[in-house]
Amino acid sequence: MKIEDVFSSKSRIKILRLLCQLGELNVSEMARRLGTNYKTTVKHLEVLESEGILKHKVFGRIRLYKINEGSAKARAIQNLIETWETR
Repeated sequence: MKIEDVFSSKSRIKILRLLCQLGELNVSEMARRLGTNYKTTVKHLEVLESEGILKHKVFGRIRLYKINEGSAKARAIQNLIETWETR
């Protein structure tokens, strides 16, 4: 996937900002904070996870997503967001 595909969605950018700020969130809470429905949020999360930018862990029926610290792409995005937000 190309970089413009990852950044082509406001929802994906908002997900990345949320996770950079809060560390870890479940899908329902992300959907609530973004004002999107559950299925749409899941689709965006799947795109970001397929690129290695996010990872998740499961607790029963709850999936918690966070930035994949082991990914160079994820670290670059974190640096971009942190730099942009601290202006």
